[in-house]
Formats: sequence, structure tokens, C-alpha cells
Amino acid sequence: MPKLSAGLLLYRVIDGELEVLIGHPGGPFWARKDDGAWSIPKGEYVEGEDPWTVAQREFEEELGKKVPVGARIDFDPVRQPSGKVITAFAVRGDLDLDGSFSNTFEMEWPKGSGKLREFPEIDRVGWFPVAAARSKLLKGQRPLLESLLSALEADESDVSR
Repeated sequence: MPKLSAGLLLYRVIDGELEVLIGHPGGPFWARKDDGAWSIPKGEYVEGEDPWTVAQREFEEELGKKVPVGARIDFDPVRQPSGKVITAFAVRGDLDLDGSFSNTFEMEWPKGSGKLREFPEIDRVGWFPVAAARSKLLKGQRPLLESLLSALEADESDVSR
């Protein structure tokens, strides 16, 4: 049975341009990585849990903010190169990022030192036009952008891609 993860892709339209909200993972492994490192807010769950409930919980834990109220778009699950399956949702809404904060995790660092250090799950978050998000997102999550574009019934003159 593959690991399961649920996440939320928040989007908005500013001056006719579609933007998505994504986060950069914290911790030493990701510290010097940018392109191909960012992710939607998401987290693992077990069979039987409601993916939408998990996606909302993870969003709040990783950004310190509630999910904006809005119509939900359900995406088909996406299998990651690791085998993990992400069930993702999209919601249109604007979110002020001031005061955002992430939950943390502990790991031994430096490796082999026996010292536990605490790191934020997400060390920064930002709004990106879809074109920029394509290069920022982890390769396995890029299909979510295409799913969003396919799901939106916006006039092409209203939203640049």
C-alpha cells in the first residue's frame, strides 16, 4: 500500500494573472535548493481519513492560517516518483502571508552528531505565477498545475498562463 498525502493548492487571479501559493520545505536538506524543491501545503494520512479534512489541517499547520472559504476543486490523485499518492484540492482565495508560520519537526543534525534540532516544515511561502511555479514545484507535483488550468473555466483573455 503506497503512502497517502493530501494537500491544497490555493490560487488567485491578480491583474489577469493566475497565481498559486506554494511553500519551500524547511530543514538542512532543502536549505540550498530552490527550483524543483517547493511544494503545495500537504501531509500524510492513513486509509479511512478524509483527504479534504487532512488537506485543510495540513494547510493550517504549515501556514498558521485557515483555508480561505471558496469553492473546492477536486483533482485526480497524483502518484509521486517515490510512489506516494497525493490527493489534492484547489480553492480560489487570496491570503495575506504576513504572520505565516509553520509547525516544526525534529531531526538529528548534523547527521551522526546525536543532537536533535528543530526545523520548520515550511521555511517560506509565496505566491507565484503558474509559469514560475512550474519550475519551483517538485517535479511530481507539477501535474497539479495542469489539473488546475484544465479545471478553470476562465476566459483565456482573463487569465494568463
